[in-house]
Amino acid sequence: MTQDAQTIAWLDQEDARLAQLIRRHGWAVQYVSADEEEEPSFAYTVGLFGLGHPELVVVGVGYDTACGLLNRVGDMVLDGRDLVAGEVIRDDDGVPVLAVEVLPNAGEVLFSANRFYQRPDEFSVPAYQLTWALPGGIFPWDHGYACEPGCQPRPGEWRA
Repeated sequence: MTQDAQTIAWLDQEDARLAQLIRRHGWAVQYVSADEEEEPSFAYTVGLFGLGHPELVVVGVGYDTACGLLNRVGDMVLDGRDLVAGEVIRDDDGVPVLAVEVLPNAGEVLFSANRFYQRPDEFSVPAYQLTWALPGGIFPWDHGYACEPGCQPRPGEWRA
């Protein structure tokens, strides 16, 4: 695919902006709004891979919630916390709020991260999907989860 000069200039500016954000904060958050085909909105980090950690993805929440969540968990990683698949993150009262799961189709999702690290989709940077719980610590696999399946698809069941 050939790109015109305007597209190349825009990509160069976007690469510079992203690099500046990552230098300043350790990572950036890329948000992708839902499309007409009813794919969910999602957001992911770009930069945690450079710290030796998988990138983080959250699905089915709005911009402010996604950025707040990814920045809080990103701060945990920056402070030395290595998240592992299967881990449950709890709030200060001990209520489960997030589950850490491997995102098996990261190459179909992390376009900005793979561009930043110059990796082809088939050799994507790794990622964890942060699966959020409803109030009371109820996850999608729990009885009583009151959100339809499309609001937070399971890892690997959706694509950008």
